[in-house]
Amino acid sequence: MKLSMSVNYGGDPKQLASTAKDYESAGIDMVWVAELYSFDAISIMGYLAAVTETMEIAAGILPLYSRTPTLIGMSAASLDALSDGRCVLGLGASGPQVIEGWHGVPYDRPIGRTREIIDICRQVWRREKVVHQGTSYQIPLPADQGTGLGKPLKLINHPVRPNIPIYVASLGPKNVAMTAELAEGWLPIFFHPDKAKEVWWPDVEIGLAKRDPELGDLEIVAGGMVSICSDEEAKVLRDGMRGMTALYVGGMGSKDVNFYNRLFQRYGYEEEAAKIQELYLSGHQAEAASHVPDEFLAATTLVGDEGFVRERIEAFREAGVTRLSITPVGENPLELIEKIKGWAQ
Repeated sequence: MKLSMSVNYGGDPKQLASTAKDYESAGIDMVWVAELYSFDAISIMGYLAAVTETMEIAAGILPLYSRTPTLIGMSAASLDALSDGRCVLGLGASGPQVIEGWHGVPYDRPIGRTREIIDICRQVWRREKVVHQGTSYQIPLPADQGTGLGKPLKLINHPVRPNIPIYVASLGPKNVAMTAELAEGWLPIFFHPDKAKEVWWPDVEIGLAKRDPELGDLEIVAGGMVSICSDEEAKVLRDGMRGMTALYVGGMGSKDVNFYNRLFQRYGYEEEAAKIQELYLSGHQAEAASHVPDEFLAATTLVGDEGFVRERIEAFREAGVTRLSITPVGENPLELIEKIKGWAQ
């Protein structure tokens, strides 16, 4: 397995240059740059491309709704040129809180939009005249919707690659199937390696059955916090993940529409999912966090003694993960990265 890491989108962008170079030297193969309502990912990715040499520079993720499809394709092509072919385009729907609250556009048709954006981006990179008449995007714009002067255009520049890898962050069954069908890679959240085959694979296999062989094997990126420590320290670190997990399972979306809550139910945590959501939505966030199952926290992080961490690495490998995503915690994170790199190969 290759190793990937995310950079802190809330920190000082200039400090990221030193951090990224250290990650690269320690053995990180891919660095992810997030975009929420923060500094934009594209600018940070370009900056990191200039100070690194070998690691892939990945958007993790660009929201579907914040740019036109052709601008997404243009930006990815620019980054690929700046990095000598190291760009990875991560796409995802984000959520209505960010899309409607920050970007001010309707959060609609995420699966259909993803399909259309993938098609348009690949036309851009192949330097075809972009023609796309879909439900969400019409390029060129039909005459009755504008001036009537629009015409098919192709990218002026010659991209470094005509097939920049696209990774999709997907969660729901139909979205996962679409990802396995169309994308080079998949970015699942809350990936439980011991339950992945049962919960995720039926949807993945639906998509793989329709997949173009030219796309190659589906890359899967998953993992979690990493620390080699005592049992007592491991419990403290895992407990630190409760709040974020409760936020997603209990507070992301409404009572009736929360994909993270549904995933927890599919993992077999029906009672816990209901309790976490009930408490979180009623304002009892700390109590909600206490109901996150210990088993889930242990299985989805790589925190414990060396034997346990190595066992978790193998669990992710057996679950189909090809790029282990890690967040090292400890006094010497670079040394820890080097150790995990050796175990993951």
